Amino acid sequence: MTRSMPAMALNLIVLLSLVALGACDSERTVGTSRVSEITQEQLDDLAASLDVRYTVINNLEKGRCGKAGRCFSVKIVLTSPEAVSASGWQLYFSQYFPLHEVVSDEFIVDTINGDLKRIVPSENYRRFKRGQSKELTLYLAGTHGNEFEAMPNYYVVADGLEPRLVESTVPTQDPQTGLEIMPHLVGFTDAERQFRISDAEKIEWATSSVLYERNENTVLDPGAVASDIIPTPLAFELDSEGEKLDLASGISVALQGVDRDHIATALDRLGRFGVDENQSGVPLTISVIPSKTAIPGAYSLLIEREFINIEAVDAAGAFYALQSVAGLMSIGDVRIPLAMITDQPRYGFRGIHIDVARNFHSKELILRLIEQMAAYKLNKLHFHLGDDEGWRMEIPGLPELTDVGSRRCHDESESTCLLPQLGSGPFGDSAVNGYYSVSDYQEILAAATAHHVQVIPSFDMPGHSRAAVKSMEARYRKLREAGDRQEATRYLLTDLDDKSRYNSIQNYTDNTINVCMQSSYAFVDKVVSELQEIHAIAGHPLTRYHIGADETAGAWKDSPACERFLAENSDGVDRVDQLGAYFIERVAGVLASKGIEPAGWGDGMGHTDAERMPAIVQSNAWGRLIDPAHVAAHKQVNDGWQVVISVPDATYFDFPYEADPKERGFYWASRQTNSRKVFEFMPDNLPAHAEFWTDSEGLDMQLNDQNPMQKGAGFVGLQGHFWSETLRTDEQLEYMAFPRLLALAERAWHAASWEVPYDHAGANYDPTSGRFTSEMRQRRDREWNRFANLVAGKELAKLDHAGLHYRIPTVGAKLIEGILHCNLIFPGLAIEYRLGEAEWQVYSSPVPAGDAAIEVRAVSADGKRKGRPLQVQ
Repeated sequence: MTRSMPAMALNLIVLLSLVALGACDSERTVGTSRVSEITQEQLDDLAASLDVRYTVINNLEKGRCGKAGRCFSVKIVLTSPEAVSASGWQLYFSQYFPLHEVVSDEFIVDTINGDLKRIVPSENYRRFKRGQSKELTLYLAGTHGNEFEAMPNYYVVADGLEPRLVESTVPTQDPQTGLEIMPHLVGFTDAERQFRISDAEKIEWATSSVLYERNENTVLDPGAVASDIIPTPLAFELDSEGEKLDLASGISVALQGVDRDHIATALDRLGRFGVDENQSGVPLTISVIPSKTAIPGAYSLLIEREFINIEAVDAAGAFYALQSVAGLMSIGDVRIPLAMITDQPRYGFRGIHIDVARNFHSKELILRLIEQMAAYKLNKLHFHLGDDEGWRMEIPGLPELTDVGSRRCHDESESTCLLPQLGSGPFGDSAVNGYYSVSDYQEILAAATAHHVQVIPSFDMPGHSRAAVKSMEARYRKLREAGDRQEATRYLLTDLDDKSRYNSIQNYTDNTINVCMQSSYAFVDKVVSELQEIHAIAGHPLTRYHIGADETAGAWKDSPACERFLAENSDGVDRVDQLGAYFIERVAGVLASKGIEPAGWGDGMGHTDAERMPAIVQSNAWGRLIDPAHVAAHKQVNDGWQVVISVPDATYFDFPYEADPKERGFYWASRQTNSRKVFEFMPDNLPAHAEFWTDSEGLDMQLNDQNPMQKGAGFVGLQGHFWSETLRTDEQLEYMAFPRLLALAERAWHAASWEVPYDHAGANYDPTSGRFTSEMRQRRDREWNRFANLVAGKELAKLDHAGLHYRIPTVGAKLIEGILHCNLIFPGLAIEYRLGEAEWQVYSSPVPAGDAAIEVRAVSADGKRKGRPLQVQ
């Protein structure tokens, strides 16, 4: 929440007074010091020299944040190496959490909008003396349990001058690991006050010893590497004598019933692994034989001593069969085992959601992601292109969406760009800004088509829409000034007389489309119509569109447009709290009329009347398991909707891999989501996880399935998610994606025999309910060991070969009677250790450690990158 209006008003009065004083005289008095108004050169010097230090003090503050509940404190220390006599400067920074209280004698801190906050010298400010430090303590609602919730790129501004980045807050890169370093952030050292987020929490800091205990039962198994693939096929029979077929001479491809274009990218991948097409190579016959009863994507693959034969029910199945051939290979070894594979997908919807709205990510990254999705048989790209912080898609006829909405910079009028957010800094040309031109987007669509991936675009509405709202306000102002008021209001999303006051979950006060205005629906129709044409020209029909369906509590309550609509409409809508559902139902109807299936997030979609929705509706069930997620998900399945599992406990890949404050990501549903946790997920039976998982604080769950899914009903798919609030670079997103994406693909394609079957009669689950038997757990652990060995022994090398910046795991290590023992979640990767300040050495077996300080780290499969080191306690 923002500070109270009286406090904000006082801050504004103080600031305006300072500006007014500066306008009257080039010099003035602040406190007892005579200071002059700042010049551009002085502002540049201040930005270059000001040292900022940001320290989390305590996550368990009591009574400092009113009714907000959880509260934490942060100390910001500003140090100037030189005396600063000039005044009029202000320091802007991003802080994601709502500000409740500031303790400072010399500074005022206020919230501008969203996460953008401002430090302003108060009337008690005394100029900086040489080397002097000044402190502020901030109390904020929420918890700050890892270092990467801090934001970089503070900047200073002054009236009439160009803003400047404060250099001490600009991220750098560790040359060994390639990971981001935020120099202003003081690292966590206190587990009780900094890492812990509640009095009841039982989550352990993932130290080397904690990791060692967790990894102990994952052991090296070279046999798994040679003979298995990811994702696991339905049936896989190896040659009993262990013979292999050498593809060094290449493959001679013969096609029956399938166009070459449908499998070309799979053949290209084989070529990159060293298996080229060659008329004198091993015969490889691909036959597509359509079947009305077979599952789409099904195939059989026969590898004999002298040939390979593929039969598939469709082109996608033929494509996946070739990916299985690639899956049997290792980098540098093109021999594959003789085998018979019969395979089909578990789910028809096997998706990845990528948010490029919060922070932009390059076209090249999207193309690389599509290629890797296809390699592991994922087939849906939920492309989140619009949110509060950015609009990332060129829409012909609405240039303001990208001229204004794709950029964040220091323009308080927001006529040329949106306000800075998420540590983006003051300049519109930074890497987190940008958009896809029509040609860029069509290139992405063409790549998706070639890899059998469906693109499902999304611009979140009616909430989470600030980029669109502000862009259309800029359009309105421009056209009104040109005298064309009718055109100015044509796509306006704002009731200009609306006095409603609200705060969105991200602390915005103006991010919601007004659903009572016809111009809002004209805007939706324009965007969808243009998208539909762009898709059609690219040969990738737009058949599904994700509305988002997020709402904002408190919006529209004091909107004259909504007062008129509620009084005049004939749709049975007579209360403000019905407007969100009305918008979703109406937009869903518009989509259906265009032959497009609507999709949305489960909570917003759940507010609608299923009878008023189209026949085909996709809903993403994204509630936490503890909420409990299964209740709404099962209801929507029983309503006949296509429900895709998106529970954040296992599928949000912007969460940390491990419960370690140096691991990037938010953690509101899970403090550690490593590859093993994703692998262990049982998507068909959500409440069953109460038997062996805890909530985000390590506390036991009890999940009762009192209104189960009807017999024969179930979920249609599984989706992994990348929200990009903390992901500012392509490398950071790749780090969060891989290798977890492989575990997601495993669960989306393959239903494991150890999963607890869903009970359509309903069941209650807790740690003692006993439905997940010890025999099931043992099978799961054996299958995990196989999977982990495959990742380490074969797949990470392929990711290296593709140039991907995947996460190298942190090392488990323990001193046992003075002997250093090490292990990894992915056995077989190289481990290094260092005693004191000595050189790093290769760890191959337990070694005497002596009394020196010990560090351990892992190495990438290709040996070129180092993982983040841990100290051995």
